[in-house]
Amino acid sequence: MKTVYMDNNATSQVAGEVLAEMLPFFTETYGNPSSMHSFGGAVGKHINNARGQIATLLGCDESEIIFTSGGTESDNAAIKGALAAEPEKRKIITTRVEHPAVLTTCRELESQGYNVVELGVDSHGQIDISQLEAELDDSTAIVSIMYANNETGVIFPIEKIGEIVKAAGAVLHTDAVQAVGKIPLNLSSAKIDLLSLSGHKLHGPKGIGVLYVRKGTRLSPFIAGGHQEKGRRAGTENTAGIVGLGKACEIAGEFIAEENTTVRKLRDKLEKTILTTCPDAILNGDKNNRLPNTTNISFEFIEGEAILLLLDQFGICASSGSACTSGSLEPSHVLRAMGVPFTAAHGSIRYSLSRYNTEAEVDFVAEKMPTIINQLRELSPFVK
Repeated sequence: MKTVYMDNNATSQVAGEVLAEMLPFFTETYGNPSSMHSFGGAVGKHINNARGQIATLLGCDESEIIFTSGGTESDNAAIKGALAAEPEKRKIITTRVEHPAVLTTCRELESQGYNVVELGVDSHGQIDISQLEAELDDSTAIVSIMYANNETGVIFPIEKIGEIVKAAGAVLHTDAVQAVGKIPLNLSSAKIDLLSLSGHKLHGPKGIGVLYVRKGTRLSPFIAGGHQEKGRRAGTENTAGIVGLGKACEIAGEFIAEENTTVRKLRDKLEKTILTTCPDAILNGDKNNRLPNTTNISFEFIEGEAILLLLDQFGICASSGSACTSGSLEPSHVLRAMGVPFTAAHGSIRYSLSRYNTEAEVDFVAEKMPTIINQLRELSPFVK
């Protein structure tokens, strides 16, 4: 049975070109870039090349790229590093729909005495800019607001947020893990101080990420040890991962147009068909301001976990907006924040496509969904 993979916001296939670029660094060019000998020193050139490839995609200077182990580390390093650099400021502003890497970090800091404000969102998943403006004050150290939501794909007005945050004298961090490689970014013009990205979300390897640190931004080191990454992130570099991420970013830049045309059309076709053929289906999130690859649809009176299990029988990979797959009966914190009815939030499914998906796969999924939904509705005690 062929696998139809539509869970790219969870992780993505490593591009063949990326893998080919990485392989020599496991068995041939395996030196430590900190070594004095030329065998190790040569590796440093490849790391610098990757730094340049990533900077080109982001529209920033390569000196502003710090390598990490992934998005979670980058988020933690940004928030905690900014707070350590401004110890007299004790306020953090974020949103109720952030990834757990940010929310859990902020709530942990709140238990340590920091003042944490979580901004709400409307029914479309968008924040209220006026609430942000009202909360900003002299005690605000950092504002951490994601670029695009991982569950709904909703894109926040980060450039406008940046202007407001900078005028207030605070630092702006954005978790852009889902945005990088899917929509154009230009950090040279945006007022973003810190940005997180992760390799495995854009057809690169797992275990490698980046924290962008704008020149002049005060940030305390987050892993102590050697001199690597200008003393900000110690530890021998993950050379193969870095090279792979660089290549993935280079390729992503070449496919940005395709993401916003071909992939978007496939997403739209899948979404329209499901909403038309499946009764009581509801689209979650801002229909216009969202990533081109993501759709989140709720099916009332049905458990998302049950839908996923039946999809899996057809080889279809998607994800649920509900946390029930983790053993919890609580629906998605994102959908709860948006005010999605409880009867619908439990039955939400996220499809996240990539450039590797085909129209035939979209047709296959669209064909199976009505059968699955009707079958589950017949079993549901809540449907008359």
